[in-house]
Amino acid sequence: MALSFPAELLYADSHEYVAINAAPIRVGISAFAVKQLGDIVFVELPSPGAELEVGKSFGTVESVKAVEEMYAPLSGRVLACNQAVIDQPELLQSDPYGAGWLLELEATDPSQAAALLDAAAYSAKVQGK
Repeated sequence: MALSFPAELLYADSHEYVAINAAPIRVGISAFAVKQLGDIVFVELPSPGAELEVGKSFGTVESVKAVEEMYAPLSGRVLACNQAVIDQPELLQSDPYGAGWLLELEATDPSQAAALLDAAAYSAKVQGK
């Protein structure tokens, strides 16, 4: 999988992305994180209605290599979880920015997005350029 970082998304240092211009806001993990994890075998997500706090764990992603926590890039209430990713974790590998989204979120403080990285800054960070 080629690493890509869509320009319309914002990225957290912990490798989650946010589609802030979508309604509702979508959260997922970046192609870089997916590549680092390898073959993903299990995803645990919060239930709709759960309250997330920026920087706090909201779930885990398990690969054949490791179990990693995922961290909320924004505070808010979970509106929906992507059941398709829970049923077929390999969607994260094949389409992390499309069918592999994780959560839909109603942000309680959209100004928190100012702390996230744009695609160019995130790409430079993870690719060391």
